[in-house]
Amino acid sequence: MNLEQIAAGILIGIILGFLLRQFLSIRLKLKAEKEIEAEIANLQKKKEEILEEAKKASLEIIEGAKKERERLLSDLQQKEDRLFQKEKILDEKEANLIEKERIFQEGLKKIEEKERILNEKEKELIAELEKISGLKKEEALELLFKKIEKDYEEDIFRALSKLRKNLKEAVEEEAKKIIVETIPRYAKSVVSEITTTIIRLPTEEMKGRIIGKEGRNIKHFENLTGVELIIDETPDIITLSSFDPVRREIARIALEKLIKDGRINPATIEEKIAEAKKEIEKEIEEAGKLASYEVGIFDLPQEILLLMGRLKFRYSYGQNVLNHSIEVATFARMIAEELNLDATVAKKAGFLHDIGKAVTHEIGGNHLEIGIRILEKYNIDEKVILAMRSHHETYPFAIPEAYIVLAADIISGARPGARRETIEIYLQRLQELEKIAYSFEGVEKAFAIHGGRELRVFVVADKVSDLEMFNLAKEIASKIERELTYPGEIKVVVIRENRAIEYAR
Repeated sequence: MNLEQIAAGILIGIILGFLLRQFLSIRLKLKAEKEIEAEIANLQKKKEEILEEAKKASLEIIEGAKKERERLLSDLQQKEDRLFQKEKILDEKEANLIEKERIFQEGLKKIEEKERILNEKEKELIAELEKISGLKKEEALELLFKKIEKDYEEDIFRALSKLRKNLKEAVEEEAKKIIVETIPRYAKSVVSEITTTIIRLPTEEMKGRIIGKEGRNIKHFENLTGVELIIDETPDIITLSSFDPVRREIARIALEKLIKDGRINPATIEEKIAEAKKEIEKEIEEAGKLASYEVGIFDLPQEILLLMGRLKFRYSYGQNVLNHSIEVATFARMIAEELNLDATVAKKAGFLHDIGKAVTHEIGGNHLEIGIRILEKYNIDEKVILAMRSHHETYPFAIPEAYIVLAADIISGARPGARRETIEIYLQRLQELEKIAYSFEGVEKAFAIHGGRELRVFVVADKVSDLEMFNLAKEIASKIERELTYPGEIKVVVIRENRAIEYAR
C-alpha cells in the first residue's frame, strides 16, 4: 500500500510539473508576443516618422529643383534673346557688307575701265613722242638718267660718303656697346703661366735620399720625367723646372708620392711615375667634363671631352688654352644673344675653336686644320665647324656666328694680362729644340732642360750603336746651329741605355 501511494504521488508530481511547465511556457510566450508586438508598434511608428521626414525632404528637393529649373530656364531664355539680338545685328551687318562689296566692285570696274583708257592714251603718247624724237622709250630713259647722274654726280657721291660714314660710326658704336656690356659680365681671374713648381720637404735629410748614391735617383727621375730637379741651399724646398706643364705635373705628383712613401730607389721611382701618369689621365678627363659643364654644353662625345681636357696643360702666349676656350665660349654666347643670333652654335664653336692644339705635338699641321678634321671625324654640327674655322681669318666667313667667334677670340686674348708673348717665344724655342731631336731616326725621348741650355736625348739601344750615338749628338748640335737663334750655347747629351732583366723564382 505504501508503494502504491508513493507511485501515485510521484505520478501526480510529474503531471503537476508538466502542467506547471506548460503554464510557464505559455505565459512566457504571451509575454514575448506582447514585447514583439510592442517592438513592432515602435518600429512602425519610427517607420512612419522616417517616411514623413523623407517625404518632407523630397518635397524640399523637388521644390528646390523646380526653382533651379525655373532659374535655368530664365537664364537660357535671356541668353537666347541676346543671341537672337546679336544674330539680328550680324544679319544687318552682313547685308551692309554685301551692299558695300557690290558698290566696291562697281567702283573697281569703273577704275579698271579708266586705267585701261589711261594706258591706251599713255601708249599713244609714247608712240607719238618716239615718232617726234626719233628715240625709243628705253633710249630716252637712259639719256635722262645719264644727264641726271652727270648733273648731280657730286651730290650723289657726297650723300653716299655721308651715308657710309654714318653707317660705319653706327656699327662701331654698336660694336663698342656690345663689347662694353659683354666683358664686365665675365668675371674671371687671369691665370699667368709658370715654368717651375716648388715642392716642400718634411726634413732637409730628404734631399739626400732624393739625390741618391752618386746622384742615381735624381738622374733616373729626370730621365723618366724630362723635368729638372733643382736642389740648392734653400731649406726644405726642391724646385721642379720644365716648360711642359704636363711633365711638370707628373713629376710633382710622383715626387710627392715618393716623399710620402719614403722608399726612394729607381724601381719605386718608375712605379710612382706610372701612377702619376694615370692620375693625370684621369684629371684630363675630369677637366674636359667640368669645362663643358661650366659653359653649358652637354652633348659632346667623350673623345672630344678628353681632347679638351688636355688643353688644361697647354698654353698659348702664357694663357691657359682651356681657360681661353671657356672664355671664348662665354663671350661668343653673350655677343650672339645681344645680336639675336644662334647662341648655341656660337658658344660651341668658341669652346672648340682651339681643340687642334691638344694634338699639335703629335700630328703634323697647324692647329686649325687639325681641329677641323677632329670635329668632322666626330660628326660635330657643320654650323659649328663653319663658325670656328674662320677665327684666324684663313677661311671665308660662311655664317654670322663666325664673326662672333673671331671677336670673342680677340677679346679673350686682348684682355689686360691675359697673355705674355715673351714666355711664349721661350717655350716655342724649347719645343723646337725637342722637335729637332725627334727628327732623327732612333730617338725615343727628348727633353729640353736647364732653361733650354741642355737637350737630353734618349735613343733606342737596338737602333743606335755607341759609335753612332756620338755622331748623332754632333748632327743634332749642327742642326740646332743652322735652324735656331739662341743666346750662349746649348749642350746636347745623347743617352743610350741597356737593361738586363731577370727574375729569381
